[in-house]
Amino acid sequence: MPPAPQADGVMRSLPYFCRGQVVRGFGRGSKQLGIPTANFPEQVVDNLPTDVSTGIYYGWASVGSGDVHKMVVSIGWNPYYKNTKKSMETHIMHTFKEDFYGEILNVAIVGYLRPEKNFDSLESLISAIHGDIEEAKKRLDLPEHLKLKEDNFFQVPKSKIMNGH
Repeated sequence: MPPAPQADGVMRSLPYFCRGQVVRGFGRGSKQLGIPTANFPEQVVDNLPTDVSTGIYYGWASVGSGDVHKMVVSIGWNPYYKNTKKSMETHIMHTFKEDFYGEILNVAIVGYLRPEKNFDSLESLISAIHGDIEEAKKRLDLPEHLKLKEDNFFQVPKSKIMNGH
């Protein structure tokens, strides 16, 4: 099966699997954008492959040993907010009843949507994110991506979760 088209310089090692404890982010996802995100600690971001381009990716995510859901993830400096530290913010396409800070987030990045860019208004940023979410939903329904939802990576033993690994 031919690989999915990718932009120059985009992470060559897709799918890319990572997990880490959910930490508090900048407090903007839910409050300013209405799009809640789960944030990885710096060490998870720092351990991304060296060939990872900043931008918007899509894939699958689960919290702890919970169900696997579609997600989009922003990797980069969020130019609109002028961050000075690279971040990795995951929006899971599922409504959770409560926050899950401290839980283990499992992420499989399967494809690339677009480079990160600056926006002239909060409204245009929100509109772009909603467009990314809709595009990711469509792409994740493709058979080559759908099969990764069942990957063994998401079969996390309870003992692993409790040990925080």
